[in-house]
Amino acid sequence: MANFLSPSAALLVLLVTVFAVAIVALVLLWRARRRTFASPLERATFSTLHTVSLAAPALREGLSRQSAAFALPYLRTLLETCALTMTDELPQSLAWDGESDHHALDVVELAKQVIATGRQQVASHTTIDCGRDDCAVRGLVVVPLETEGRIVGTLGALTHATAGPVLLRATGEVGRYISSQLELAELDESRARMNRAEVRALRAQISPHFLFNALTTISSLVRTDPDRARELLIEFADFTRYSFRTAGEYTTLQDELTNIERYLAIERARYGPRLNVRVQVAPEVLSVILPFLALQPLVENAVRHGLANKPNGGSIILVAENSGAECVITVEDDGIGMDPHRLREDFADAHLSGAHVGLGNVDDRMRSAFGEDYGLVVDTAPGAGTKITLRVPKFRADIRV
Repeated sequence: MANFLSPSAALLVLLVTVFAVAIVALVLLWRARRRTFASPLERATFSTLHTVSLAAPALREGLSRQSAAFALPYLRTLLETCALTMTDELPQSLAWDGESDHHALDVVELAKQVIATGRQQVASHTTIDCGRDDCAVRGLVVVPLETEGRIVGTLGALTHATAGPVLLRATGEVGRYISSQLELAELDESRARMNRAEVRALRAQISPHFLFNALTTISSLVRTDPDRARELLIEFADFTRYSFRTAGEYTTLQDELTNIERYLAIERARYGPRLNVRVQVAPEVLSVILPFLALQPLVENAVRHGLANKPNGGSIILVAENSGAECVITVEDDGIGMDPHRLREDFADAHLSGAHVGLGNVDDRMRSAFGEDYGLVVDTAPGAGTKITLRVPKFRADIRV
């Protein structure tokens, strides 16, 4: 028995068919227009940009066997040579991509000349003739790889034809591109070393200002309240273990707050009712990543310079709020305040003098990690207390614990 579509169903099938044909036609038209309007130069430009972007991440890790092996296939695509290789400054071969690796010694010999003179070197077929019938190498170009004026390695290109002006210039440009990426890698490492040095300087400031007073407070309780002394000794041990840890330049807000609680437990034992602290933190910002020991110096500054010299003590309020793409953290005290002009002078060398417990140190590391817009903002005046604000981006691609 035959089945017939209802008029409405038939109309629907017809509309769907027409719609599908229209989409196919549009796709074909788009492809045709793309081929029509993309010139060979444009396509070559897009291809080159895409290729160098693929090689960049490995080179940003520095010059090594791993980074060279990863980047060379992409770079050889740019030069269209039969082989491409890199050496270090010794020179020793780091990696080889392509055929004819039996010419590795020829590359090393030419690399020695490049490193000695700082100039591009070229070898012709007669110079590097290996006598093998299956070897098609007819030319070799080796260029220096430099960072800050120092040769750190070489790039060698082997070609099926005699090395001409085009290949010489192209190889030189690729060498300069590699050098620029290696300089960025050294800059990243230099910044990391600076951050580690800043953390070490901050730890050195913690030691004289807090550790002696903490031990004095604990020792005074050993006879009068041994249980309390034991609790504080555990807090002190956990505080120092965290503060002097060797893992990572960054930490989470939650871990930083936990360490601040340890610090405040010891300071409360010292100051008693003179020290009042309120902490208000939005749960959604606890996982935010910030520089290691970025908050503890702000709280210590509030205690030392805000309340320690105030006869009746005072209050400290620590607030961490969710603010769109950022976490906004404030540390505020109602202490004696500071002279803004003197504070600006101290900021410049606070890491050396310890004038304000590393505020300049924290300011430097925040700007280094997140940019110049993320330094500390300090509102203060004599007798008016102090409020310190820092903004922390919730996400940065290159920052992790």
